[in-house]
Amino acid sequence: MFLFWRFPWLLLGLACAAAVSGAGWYLWTAHRRERQGDLAWRHQDHRMALERSMAVIDDMTWQEFERYVAELCRRDGCTEVSVVGGSGDLAADVVGNLPDARRLVVQVKHYAPHRVVPSGDMQKFVGMSFAEHKADVAVFVATCEFSRSARDLALKHNIVALNRNLFGSWNSGAPLMSLLPLSGAGGGPPQRRNTHRKRGRQGTA
Repeated sequence: MFLFWRFPWLLLGLACAAAVSGAGWYLWTAHRRERQGDLAWRHQDHRMALERSMAVIDDMTWQEFERYVAELCRRDGCTEVSVVGGSGDLAADVVGNLPDARRLVVQVKHYAPHRVVPSGDMQKFVGMSFAEHKADVAVFVATCEFSRSARDLALKHNIVALNRNLFGSWNSGAPLMSLLPLSGAGGGPPQRRNTHRKRGRQGTA
């Protein structure tokens, strides 16, 4: 206390330092609260944007949805992508080549969110994707869930089944190649295309 009486500037300096420190703490905590609020707002806005985009997709016709899936394939580097769905499509709606040149065959079902893909739909795709369309990778895309029997068939026959949630990830920017391992066997037989070519060469020799 004697020092403060003898050196009043010391007391003034300590008071100023305390004031500056308090102001700094207040500004830092205010900035932190604002940043946390901004991150929460951004997360909420991102979630709402995804919900809005899925709502737009739900409003598409099945033809529009097939074309949209084809565009997602092109976005992720697939080549020679074409929409082949329609009468007599033999359970294939979109075909093309993955970035690594494997042949991609996609079945698309634009069902209401509350529905499930039945086993019969999966059976048709299993029967046609590899034997008829010579798929290296077969992908079944749906805007709903798959029935348990349909999922079991997909796992058994190396079909990549993208349900509503996985399609939502694809729609929001996840590359198709990153989603392939998440369902079924994922990549399909990686050397299948080369095997076809070798057999073809052997047959012509």
